[in-house]
Amino acid sequence: MKEKIQSFGRFLSGMVMPNIGAFIAWGLLTALFIATGWLPNEQLSSMVDPMIKYVLPLLIAYQGGKMVGGQRGAVMGAIMAVGVICGTDYVMFMGAMIAGPLAGWVIKKFDKAIEGKIPSGFEMLVNNFSVGILGLLLAIVGFYVIGPFMGGVLAVLNGGVDFLVSHSILPLVSIFVEPAKVLFLNNAINHGIFTPLGAEQVSQAGKSIFYMIETNPGAGTGVLVAYWLFAKDKVTKDSAPGALIVHLLGGIHEIYFPYVLMNPLLLLATIGGSVAAMIFNTAFKLGLAGPPSPGSIFAYVGMAPKGSTFMVLLSVVVAAAVSFVIAAPIIKLSNSKQSLEESTSQMKEMKAQSKGVAASEVKTVADTLVSTAAADVKHIVFACDAGMGSSAMGATVLKKKLADVGRKDIEVTHASVSEIPEGTQIVVTHQDLAARAKKSAPNARLITISNFMSAPEYDQLAEELRA
Repeated sequence: MKEKIQSFGRFLSGMVMPNIGAFIAWGLLTALFIATGWLPNEQLSSMVDPMIKYVLPLLIAYQGGKMVGGQRGAVMGAIMAVGVICGTDYVMFMGAMIAGPLAGWVIKKFDKAIEGKIPSGFEMLVNNFSVGILGLLLAIVGFYVIGPFMGGVLAVLNGGVDFLVSHSILPLVSIFVEPAKVLFLNNAINHGIFTPLGAEQVSQAGKSIFYMIETNPGAGTGVLVAYWLFAKDKVTKDSAPGALIVHLLGGIHEIYFPYVLMNPLLLLATIGGSVAAMIFNTAFKLGLAGPPSPGSIFAYVGMAPKGSTFMVLLSVVVAAAVSFVIAAPIIKLSNSKQSLEESTSQMKEMKAQSKGVAASEVKTVADTLVSTAAADVKHIVFACDAGMGSSAMGATVLKKKLADVGRKDIEVTHASVSEIPEGTQIVVTHQDLAARAKKSAPNARLITISNFMSAPEYDQLAEELRA
Protein backbone atom coordinates (compact mmCIF):
# COMPACT_ATOMS: atom_id res chain seq x y z
CA MET A 1 0.00 0.00 0.00
CA LYS A 2 2.82 2.39 0.91
CA GLU A 3 4.53 1.70 -2.41
CA LYS A 4 1.31 2.41 -4.32
CA ILE A 5 0.75 5.67 -2.43
CA GLN A 6 4.37 6.66 -3.07
CA SER A 7 4.03 5.91 -6.77
CA PHE A 8 0.79 7.87 -7.10
CA GLY A 9 2.18 10.76 -5.12
CA ARG A 10 5.37 10.65 -7.16
CA PHE A 11 3.28 10.84 -10.35
CA LEU A 12 1.45 13.95 -9.09
CA SER A 13 4.59 15.68 -7.86
CA GLY A 14 6.38 14.61 -11.06
CA MET A 15 4.20 17.04 -12.98
CA VAL A 16 5.07 19.91 -10.64
CA MET A 17 8.69 19.41 -9.59
CA PRO A 18 10.31 19.89 -13.03
CA ASN A 19 8.49 23.24 -13.16
CA ILE A 20 9.32 24.41 -9.64
CA GLY A 21 11.67 27.03 -11.08
CA ALA A 22 8.68 28.62 -12.81
CA PHE A 23 6.72 28.56 -9.55
CA ILE A 24 9.61 30.25 -7.77
CA ALA A 25 9.85 32.89 -10.51
CA TRP A 26 6.14 33.57 -10.12
CA GLY A 27 6.48 33.66 -6.32
CA LEU A 28 9.30 36.19 -6.52
CA LEU A 29 7.34 38.23 -9.06
CA THR A 30 4.43 38.32 -6.62
CA ALA A 31 6.55 39.10 -3.56
CA LEU A 32 8.41 41.90 -5.31
CA PHE A 33 6.03 43.74 -7.60
CA ILE A 34 2.42 43.53 -6.43
CA ALA A 35 1.00 46.58 -4.66
CA THR A 36 2.00 45.25 -1.22
CA GLY A 37 5.34 43.83 -2.40
CA TRP A 38 8.92 44.88 -1.74
CA LEU A 39 9.20 46.88 -4.97
CA PRO A 40 5.65 47.76 -6.10
CA ASN A 41 5.48 48.11 -9.87
CA GLU A 42 2.14 48.21 -11.63
CA GLN A 43 3.56 47.30 -15.04
CA LEU A 44 5.63 44.35 -13.89
CA SER A 45 2.86 43.10 -11.60
CA SER A 46 0.67 42.71 -14.70
CA MET A 47 2.62 39.50 -15.38
CA VAL A 48 1.45 37.87 -12.15
CA ASP A 49 -2.07 36.93 -13.27
CA PRO A 50 -1.21 35.53 -16.75
CA MET A 51 1.62 33.49 -15.29
CA ILE A 52 -0.49 31.79 -12.64
CA LYS A 53 -3.59 31.41 -14.80
CA TYR A 54 -1.98 30.19 -18.02
CA VAL A 55 1.79 29.57 -17.89
CA LEU A 56 2.00 27.39 -14.77
CA PRO A 57 -1.03 25.17 -15.52
CA LEU A 58 0.13 24.73 -19.12
CA LEU A 59 3.59 23.69 -17.93
CA ILE A 60 2.04 21.15 -15.56
CA ALA A 61 -0.24 19.75 -18.26
CA TYR A 62 2.65 19.62 -20.75
CA GLN A 63 4.79 17.67 -18.27
CA GLY A 64 1.91 15.34 -17.37
CA GLY A 65 1.21 14.60 -21.02
CA LYS A 66 4.89 13.96 -21.64
CA MET A 67 5.13 11.51 -18.74
CA VAL A 68 2.35 9.39 -20.24
CA GLY A 69 2.52 9.94 -24.00
CA GLY A 70 5.95 11.38 -24.77
CA GLN A 71 6.36 14.55 -26.81
CA ARG A 72 3.06 14.11 -28.64
CA GLY A 73 1.33 13.59 -25.30
CA ALA A 74 2.93 16.79 -24.00
CA VAL A 75 1.50 18.85 -26.86
CA MET A 76 -1.91 17.19 -26.43
CA GLY A 77 -1.82 17.93 -22.70
CA ALA A 78 -1.17 21.62 -23.30
CA ILE A 79 -3.99 21.86 -25.87
CA MET A 80 -6.50 20.20 -23.57
CA ALA A 81 -5.40 22.31 -20.61
CA VAL A 82 -6.39 25.50 -22.46
CA GLY A 83 -9.98 24.25 -22.55
CA VAL A 84 -9.85 23.37 -18.85
CA ILE A 85 -8.40 26.78 -17.93
CA CYS A 86 -11.01 28.68 -19.92
CA GLY A 87 -13.85 26.54 -18.58
CA THR A 88 -13.73 27.99 -15.06
CA ASP A 89 -12.67 31.09 -13.12
CA TYR A 90 -10.44 29.12 -10.75
CA VAL A 91 -6.70 28.61 -11.20
CA MET A 92 -6.53 25.19 -12.83
CA PHE A 93 -3.47 23.43 -11.41
CA MET A 94 -5.50 20.38 -10.44
CA GLY A 95 -7.39 20.50 -13.72
CA ALA A 96 -4.04 20.53 -15.53
CA MET A 97 -2.97 17.47 -13.51
CA ILE A 98 -5.95 15.63 -14.97
CA ALA A 99 -5.80 17.06 -18.50
CA GLY A 100 -2.11 16.36 -19.11
CA PRO A 101 -2.02 12.62 -18.32
CA LEU A 102 -5.47 12.05 -19.87
CA ALA A 103 -4.46 13.68 -23.15
CA GLY A 104 -1.17 11.78 -23.14
CA TRP A 105 -3.04 8.51 -22.63
CA VAL A 106 -5.46 9.26 -25.49
CA ILE A 107 -2.73 9.97 -28.04
CA LYS A 108 -0.72 6.97 -26.83
CA LYS A 109 -3.72 4.67 -27.37
CA PHE A 110 -4.38 6.26 -30.77
CA ASP A 111 -0.79 5.77 -31.91
CA LYS A 112 -0.88 2.15 -30.80
CA ALA A 113 -4.17 1.55 -32.64
CA ILE A 114 -2.86 2.85 -36.00
CA GLU A 115 0.64 1.42 -35.68
CA GLY A 116 1.62 -0.22 -38.96
CA LYS A 117 -1.60 0.88 -40.70
CA ILE A 118 -0.51 4.26 -42.14
CA PRO A 119 0.26 4.21 -45.89
CA SER A 120 3.84 5.08 -46.70
CA GLY A 121 4.32 8.81 -47.21
CA PHE A 122 1.31 9.81 -45.08
CA GLU A 123 3.00 9.48 -41.69
CA MET A 124 3.55 13.19 -41.08
CA LEU A 125 0.06 14.09 -42.25
CA VAL A 126 -1.57 11.58 -39.90
CA ASN A 127 0.70 12.44 -36.98
CA ASN A 128 0.08 16.18 -37.20
CA PHE A 129 -3.66 16.05 -37.85
CA SER A 130 -4.26 13.40 -35.18
CA VAL A 131 -2.79 15.69 -32.51
CA GLY A 132 -4.69 18.68 -33.89
CA ILE A 133 -8.10 16.98 -34.17
CA LEU A 134 -7.90 14.93 -30.97
CA GLY A 135 -6.42 17.89 -29.10
CA LEU A 136 -9.29 20.14 -30.18
CA LEU A 137 -11.88 17.56 -29.12
CA LEU A 138 -10.24 17.15 -25.74
CA ALA A 139 -10.02 20.93 -25.31
CA ILE A 140 -13.79 21.10 -25.83
CA VAL A 141 -14.28 18.31 -23.28
CA GLY A 142 -12.01 20.23 -20.92
CA PHE A 143 -14.00 23.43 -21.42
CA TYR A 144 -17.46 21.94 -20.86
CA VAL A 145 -16.72 19.05 -18.46
CA ILE A 146 -13.38 19.04 -16.64
CA GLY A 147 -13.08 22.80 -16.10
CA PRO A 148 -16.53 23.27 -14.50
CA PHE A 149 -16.18 20.00 -12.55
CA MET A 150 -12.78 20.95 -11.10
CA GLY A 151 -14.13 24.42 -10.38
CA GLY A 152 -16.77 22.77 -8.20
CA VAL A 153 -14.16 20.59 -6.51
CA LEU A 154 -12.00 23.63 -5.75
CA ALA A 155 -15.01 25.50 -4.38
CA VAL A 156 -15.55 22.65 -1.91
CA LEU A 157 -11.83 22.50 -1.05
CA ASN A 158 -11.66 26.24 -0.50
CA GLY A 159 -14.68 25.96 1.77
CA GLY A 160 -12.88 23.24 3.72
CA VAL A 161 -9.74 25.37 3.98
CA ASP A 162 -11.76 28.34 5.24
CA PHE A 163 -13.37 26.06 7.83
CA LEU A 164 -10.00 24.78 9.03
CA VAL A 165 -8.55 28.29 9.26
CA SER A 166 -11.60 29.93 10.85
CA HIS A 167 -11.82 27.18 13.48
CA SER A 168 -8.04 27.22 14.08
CA ILE A 169 -7.62 23.50 13.38
CA LEU A 170 -5.34 23.73 10.34
CA PRO A 171 -2.29 22.96 12.56
CA LEU A 172 -3.72 19.47 13.13
CA VAL A 173 -2.85 18.66 9.51
CA SER A 174 0.75 18.27 10.72
CA ILE A 175 -0.28 15.17 12.69
CA PHE A 176 -0.66 13.39 9.37
CA VAL A 177 2.02 15.25 7.38
CA GLU A 178 5.03 14.51 9.60
CA PRO A 179 4.65 10.70 9.69
CA ALA A 180 3.97 10.72 5.95
CA LYS A 181 7.19 12.67 5.34
CA VAL A 182 9.45 10.05 6.90
CA LEU A 183 7.79 7.45 4.68
CA PHE A 184 9.13 9.44 1.71
CA LEU A 185 5.78 11.00 0.82
CA ASN A 186 7.14 14.51 1.38
CA ASN A 187 7.37 15.47 -2.29
CA ALA A 188 3.96 14.01 -3.03
CA ILE A 189 2.36 15.99 -0.21
CA ASN A 190 4.18 19.24 -0.84
CA HIS A 191 4.20 19.43 -4.64
CA GLY A 192 1.20 17.25 -5.38
CA ILE A 193 -1.21 18.84 -2.88
CA PHE A 194 0.02 21.92 -1.05
CA THR A 195 1.65 23.69 -4.00
CA PRO A 196 -1.56 23.77 -6.13
CA LEU A 197 -3.69 24.78 -3.11
CA GLY A 198 -1.15 27.40 -2.11
CA ALA A 199 -1.04 28.92 -5.59
CA GLU A 200 -4.81 29.39 -5.48
CA GLN A 201 -4.48 31.24 -2.17
CA VAL A 202 -1.62 33.41 -3.43
CA SER A 203 -3.68 34.45 -6.45
CA GLN A 204 -6.28 35.83 -4.05
CA ALA A 205 -4.29 37.05 -1.05
CA GLY A 206 -0.67 37.35 -2.23
CA LYS A 207 0.50 34.65 0.22
CA SER A 208 -0.41 31.16 1.39
CA ILE A 209 0.01 29.26 4.63
CA PHE A 210 0.04 25.98 2.68
CA TYR A 211 3.61 26.72 1.62
CA MET A 212 4.61 26.67 5.31
CA ILE A 213 3.29 23.24 6.36
CA GLU A 214 5.61 20.61 4.89
CA THR A 215 8.56 22.83 4.06
CA ASN A 216 9.35 24.27 7.51
CA PRO A 217 12.84 22.96 8.35
CA GLY A 218 12.42 23.65 12.06
CA ALA A 219 10.96 20.30 13.15
CA GLY A 220 13.82 18.28 11.66
CA THR A 221 16.35 20.78 12.99
CA GLY A 222 15.21 20.21 16.57
CA VAL A 223 15.63 16.44 16.25
CA LEU A 224 19.11 16.69 14.72
CA VAL A 225 20.31 19.16 17.37
CA ALA A 226 19.03 16.81 20.08
CA TYR A 227 20.96 13.92 18.53
CA TRP A 228 24.05 16.11 18.27
CA LEU A 229 23.93 16.95 21.98
CA PHE A 230 22.53 13.81 23.60
CA ALA A 231 23.03 10.77 21.35
CA LYS A 232 24.77 7.92 23.19
CA ASP A 233 26.23 6.37 20.05
CA LYS A 234 29.31 8.25 18.90
CA VAL A 235 28.82 7.59 15.19
CA THR A 236 25.26 8.88 15.29
CA LYS A 237 26.27 11.85 17.45
CA ASP A 238 29.12 12.80 15.10
CA SER A 239 26.98 12.48 11.97
CA ALA A 240 24.22 14.78 13.26
CA PRO A 241 26.01 18.15 12.69
CA GLY A 242 26.68 17.34 9.03
CA ALA A 243 23.10 16.21 8.56
CA LEU A 244 21.93 19.41 10.25
CA ILE A 245 23.82 21.59 7.75
CA VAL A 246 22.45 19.67 4.78
CA HIS A 247 18.92 19.77 6.19
CA LEU A 248 18.71 23.37 7.42
CA LEU A 249 20.89 25.15 4.88
CA GLY A 250 20.66 22.81 1.91
CA GLY A 251 16.96 22.10 2.33
CA ILE A 252 17.20 18.32 1.84
CA HIS A 253 14.80 17.10 4.51
CA GLU A 254 15.27 13.42 3.66
CA ILE A 255 18.56 13.56 5.55
CA TYR A 256 16.83 13.47 8.94
CA PHE A 257 14.30 10.73 8.15
CA PRO A 258 16.60 7.83 9.23
CA TYR A 259 17.23 9.57 12.56
CA VAL A 260 13.49 9.54 13.22
CA LEU A 261 13.00 6.00 11.93
CA MET A 262 15.64 4.64 14.30
CA ASN A 263 13.51 5.93 17.21
CA PRO A 264 9.87 6.28 16.06
CA LEU A 265 8.95 8.09 19.30
CA LEU A 266 10.71 11.09 17.76
CA LEU A 267 7.68 11.50 15.51
CA LEU A 268 6.17 13.15 18.59
CA ALA A 269 8.93 15.76 18.36
CA THR A 270 8.50 16.51 14.67
CA ILE A 271 4.71 16.58 15.00
CA GLY A 272 4.92 18.81 18.06
CA GLY A 273 7.32 21.22 16.37
CA SER A 274 5.26 21.40 13.20
CA VAL A 275 1.96 21.86 15.05
CA ALA A 276 3.48 24.61 17.22
CA ALA A 277 4.77 26.44 14.15
CA MET A 278 1.41 26.16 12.41
CA ILE A 279 -0.39 27.53 15.49
CA PHE A 280 2.05 30.44 15.39
CA ASN A 281 1.56 30.93 11.63
CA THR A 282 -2.22 30.79 11.94
CA ALA A 283 -2.32 33.19 14.88
CA PHE A 284 -0.26 35.81 13.05
CA LYS A 285 -1.83 35.12 9.63
CA LEU A 286 1.52 34.32 8.02
CA GLY A 287 2.08 32.90 4.56
CA LEU A 288 4.67 32.64 1.79
CA ALA A 289 4.48 34.12 -1.71
CA GLY A 290 5.76 30.97 -3.40
CA PRO A 291 6.91 27.40 -2.69
CA PRO A 292 10.30 27.26 -0.93
CA SER A 293 11.98 24.46 -2.84
CA PRO A 294 14.14 22.94 -1.55
CA GLY A 295 13.01 23.55 2.04
CA SER A 296 16.14 25.46 3.04
CA ILE A 297 16.02 28.22 5.64
CA PHE A 298 17.21 30.56 2.88
CA ALA A 299 14.40 29.61 0.48
CA TYR A 300 11.86 29.64 3.31
CA VAL A 301 12.70 33.17 4.40
CA GLY A 302 13.29 34.30 0.81
CA MET A 303 9.66 33.64 -0.06
CA ALA A 304 8.37 35.76 2.84
CA PRO A 305 6.18 38.70 1.76
CA LYS A 306 7.26 42.23 2.61
CA GLY A 307 7.04 42.97 6.31
CA SER A 308 6.88 39.36 7.53
CA THR A 309 10.46 38.15 7.13
CA PHE A 310 11.22 38.17 10.85
CA MET A 311 7.97 36.42 11.76
CA VAL A 312 8.52 33.75 9.09
CA LEU A 313 12.02 33.15 10.47
CA LEU A 314 10.57 33.00 13.97
CA SER A 315 8.16 30.24 12.87
CA VAL A 316 11.20 28.09 12.05
CA VAL A 317 12.69 28.86 15.46
CA VAL A 318 9.40 27.92 17.17
CA ALA A 319 9.27 24.58 15.33
CA ALA A 320 12.93 23.83 16.13
CA ALA A 321 12.59 24.78 19.81
CA VAL A 322 9.47 22.69 20.45
CA SER A 323 10.87 19.75 18.49
CA PHE A 324 14.13 19.91 20.46
CA VAL A 325 12.37 20.09 23.84
CA ILE A 326 10.39 16.94 23.01
CA ALA A 327 13.25 15.08 21.30
CA ALA A 328 15.94 15.71 23.93
CA PRO A 329 14.46 13.58 26.76
CA ILE A 330 13.45 10.83 24.31
CA ILE A 331 17.04 10.54 23.08
CA LYS A 332 18.57 10.93 26.57
CA LEU A 333 16.30 8.27 28.09
CA SER A 334 16.68 5.85 25.22
CA ASN A 335 18.35 2.62 26.32
CA SER A 336 19.40 1.71 22.81
CA LYS A 337 23.18 1.59 22.32
CA GLN A 338 22.89 0.72 18.64
CA SER A 339 24.38 2.96 16.00
CA LEU A 340 22.28 4.58 13.32
CA GLU A 341 23.44 2.00 10.78
CA GLU A 342 22.78 -0.96 13.10
CA SER A 343 19.31 0.24 14.01
CA THR A 344 18.24 0.85 10.44
CA SER A 345 19.76 -2.44 9.32
CA GLN A 346 17.76 -4.24 11.99
CA MET A 347 14.63 -2.38 10.94
CA LYS A 348 15.25 -3.39 7.34
CA GLU A 349 15.54 -7.05 8.31
CA MET A 350 12.39 -6.93 10.45
CA LYS A 351 10.50 -5.21 7.65
CA ALA A 352 11.64 -7.89 5.19
CA GLN A 353 10.51 -10.66 7.54
CA SER A 354 7.12 -9.00 8.03
CA LYS A 355 6.65 -9.21 4.27
CA GLY A 356 7.47 -12.91 4.17
CA VAL A 357 11.08 -12.46 3.07
CA ALA A 358 13.64 -14.52 4.97
CA ALA A 359 16.39 -12.60 6.71
CA SER A 360 18.92 -14.46 4.63
CA GLU A 361 17.41 -12.93 1.50
CA VAL A 362 18.31 -9.38 2.56
CA LYS A 363 21.31 -8.80 0.29
CA THR A 364 24.56 -7.11 1.24
CA VAL A 365 26.64 -4.85 -0.97
CA ALA A 366 29.03 -7.69 -1.75
CA ASP A 367 26.12 -9.93 -2.81
CA THR A 368 24.92 -7.37 -5.32
CA LEU A 369 28.28 -7.19 -7.04
CA VAL A 370 28.98 -10.89 -7.44
CA SER A 371 27.97 -11.05 -11.09
CA THR A 372 29.34 -7.65 -12.09
CA ALA A 373 33.08 -7.42 -12.67
CA ALA A 374 34.47 -4.28 -11.02
CA ALA A 375 36.34 -3.21 -14.15
CA ASP A 376 33.14 -3.40 -16.21
CA VAL A 377 31.20 -0.96 -14.03
CA LYS A 378 30.96 2.39 -15.83
CA HIS A 379 27.67 3.89 -14.66
CA ILE A 380 26.06 4.13 -11.20
CA VAL A 381 22.77 5.88 -10.54
CA PHE A 382 21.82 7.26 -7.14
CA ALA A 383 18.03 7.31 -6.98
CA CYS A 384 15.67 9.12 -4.62
CA ASP A 385 11.97 9.89 -4.74
CA ALA A 386 12.19 13.03 -6.87
CA GLY A 387 15.71 12.65 -8.28
CA MET A 388 16.72 16.17 -7.22
CA GLY A 389 17.56 16.45 -3.51
CA SER A 390 19.00 13.55 -1.54
CA SER A 391 20.06 11.66 -4.67
CA ALA A 392 22.12 14.62 -5.89
CA MET A 393 23.80 14.83 -2.51
CA GLY A 394 24.36 11.08 -2.33
CA ALA A 395 25.79 11.01 -5.86
CA THR A 396 28.31 13.70 -4.88
CA VAL A 397 29.43 11.78 -1.79
CA LEU A 398 29.69 8.50 -3.71
CA LYS A 399 31.58 10.14 -6.57
CA LYS A 400 34.21 11.40 -4.11
CA LYS A 401 34.53 7.95 -2.54
CA LEU A 402 35.13 6.40 -5.97
CA ALA A 403 37.67 9.07 -6.88
CA ASP A 404 39.59 8.25 -3.70
CA VAL A 405 40.03 4.65 -4.85
CA GLY A 406 41.06 5.61 -8.37
CA ARG A 407 37.75 5.13 -10.17
CA LYS A 408 37.10 8.56 -11.65
CA ASP A 409 36.11 6.74 -14.84
CA ILE A 410 32.79 5.64 -13.30
CA GLU A 411 29.95 8.04 -14.09
CA VAL A 412 27.74 8.67 -11.06
CA THR A 413 24.43 10.38 -11.81
CA HIS A 414 21.18 10.92 -9.90
CA ALA A 415 17.60 10.24 -10.97
CA SER A 416 14.08 9.69 -9.75
CA VAL A 417 13.55 6.18 -8.42
CA SER A 418 10.70 5.84 -10.92
CA GLU A 419 12.80 6.94 -13.91
CA ILE A 420 16.13 5.14 -13.62
CA PRO A 421 17.84 5.23 -17.04
CA GLU A 422 17.83 2.03 -19.06
CA GLY A 423 21.15 0.23 -19.02
CA THR A 424 22.09 1.36 -15.51
CA GLN A 425 24.47 -1.17 -13.96
CA ILE A 426 24.23 -0.31 -10.26
CA VAL A 427 21.49 1.58 -8.42
CA VAL A 428 22.00 3.06 -4.96
CA THR A 429 18.87 4.12 -3.10
CA HIS A 430 17.28 4.38 0.34
CA GLN A 431 15.96 1.09 1.68
CA ASP A 432 12.37 2.39 1.79
CA LEU A 433 12.52 2.98 -1.97
CA ALA A 434 14.03 -0.41 -2.83
CA ALA A 435 10.84 -1.98 -4.21
CA ARG A 436 10.23 0.93 -6.58
CA ALA A 437 13.87 0.95 -7.69
CA LYS A 438 13.75 -2.76 -8.47
CA LYS A 439 10.62 -2.28 -10.54
CA SER A 440 12.14 0.68 -12.39
CA ALA A 441 15.47 -1.04 -13.10
CA PRO A 442 14.93 -4.81 -12.79
CA ASN A 443 18.26 -5.69 -14.42
CA ALA A 444 20.41 -3.37 -12.32
CA ARG A 445 22.28 -4.32 -9.15
CA LEU A 446 20.53 -2.75 -6.18
CA ILE A 447 22.33 -1.34 -3.14
CA THR A 448 20.21 0.06 -0.33
CA ILE A 449 21.34 2.55 2.30
CA SER A 450 19.85 4.08 5.42
CA ASN A 451 21.97 7.21 5.95
CA PHE A 452 22.59 9.54 3.00
CA MET A 453 25.61 11.25 4.53
CA SER A 454 27.63 8.45 6.12
CA ALA A 455 26.34 5.14 4.79
CA PRO A 456 28.96 2.40 5.26
CA GLU A 457 27.76 0.97 1.94
CA TYR A 458 29.56 3.84 0.16
CA ASP A 459 32.94 2.66 1.43
CA GLN A 460 32.09 -1.00 0.79
CA LEU A 461 31.10 -0.23 -2.78
CA ALA A 462 34.20 1.89 -3.35
CA GLU A 463 36.40 -0.95 -2.11
CA GLU A 464 34.66 -3.45 -4.37
CA LEU A 465 35.30 -1.17 -7.34
CA ARG A 466 38.83 -0.10 -6.40
CA ALA A 467 41.10 0.36 -9.43
